[in-house]
Parts: sequence; structure tokens; C-alpha cells
Amino acid sequence: MIDEFAKEYLHHDLRHIRETMLWKLDGLSEYDVRRPLTATGTNLLGLVKHLSITESRYFGEVFDRPFPEPVPRWDAPDDGTDMWASEHETREEIIQRYRRVWEHSDATIAALAIDSPGHVPWWPRPHVKLFNILVHVLTETSRHAGHADILREQLDGCTGAAAEYAHLEPDRATWAARVATIEAAARAAGAPR
Repeated sequence: MIDEFAKEYLHHDLRHIRETMLWKLDGLSEYDVRRPLTATGTNLLGLVKHLSITESRYFGEVFDRPFPEPVPRWDAPDDGTDMWASEHETREEIIQRYRRVWEHSDATIAALAIDSPGHVPWWPRPHVKLFNILVHVLTETSRHAGHADILREQLDGCTGAAAEYAHLEPDRATWAARVATIEAAARAAGAPR
């Protein structure tokens, strides 16, 4: 049946991209996973914290299956505390909460049919199906995995979408040659004619 295929396909991709998010933290210092790397303060551990809060709400509250632990609010007035970790929050706490959120979300996904109704009061069209939420959370997680890719590359040059393929990435000399070629093309295109 196509509904079960779609549900399992989306769920499989979500499980994979979650692991990728955590892989991006591997081997980095406490400072490096927390430090702001963009003008808005985006950082790797903050992305994981944000995703744990977001996913707990979408697969919890939306289907009247609230996550059983308190989680930081993602909608606090303009403080953005869902996007960064304070010095009192440990990396391990955030990672373990994210993994517990996965278990809760996975149980919700397993228990419901793909067309099960949910309600997202903060959306303009609040009546949704599990399908909509699977797509939304997969998209949100993938979007932030892309941010994590760039942040990690800025920190130590580590690239890749999954740990099992890291050995296939080019070496630093290959990357340097590629960057030099791209820089030369950009300069040539930007030169007055």
C-alpha cells in the first residue's frame, strides 16, 4: 500500500538525518559546538537543541501525545533560547533529550496511520495529517543539517552527509585546488569588461 510505503520512506529519511545532525558534533570541543558561527549566533549544539524542541512539539502536541518531559519553550519572546545552549546545559543532556524525543516521535509515527489528523494551532491552516508533519519535520531537520554542514566545515573542514561516507571526501589539497579554481572564475567574472 502506498500510504505505508510513504510513511516508512519518510520515517527512514528522518531517522537518517537525525543521526547526521549528531555526527556533526563528533570530535569537537565544548567551545566549538557552542560558539556562534554566524552573525545571528547559529551554532551546532543550538541546532540540535532547537530540533529536539521542535520535533517534540510536532509529534507530541500536534497529535495530543505530549512529550512526557518538560522541554524549553521554542516561542519565548525574542530571546531565541531554543537556538543555543547555556553554560548550564550539557552537551550530553541535549543529545540525550534529542534521542528521547526521537523515541517518542517514533512511537507516535508507529502508532498512527499516515492520514491520522493533527492540529497545529500556530499554522494558518491548522488541520493536518501525520503525512504533513512527517514532511515538515523532515524538511526542517534537513534544512538545519545543511546549516550544520556549513558550520562544521567552517570549524575544521570536515564535510559529508553521513559518518559512513566520510572516508570518501576529498583531501585538503583537492579542496584547496577546487577553491582556487572557483576563486579565479569569480574574479574573472567580476572583472570590468
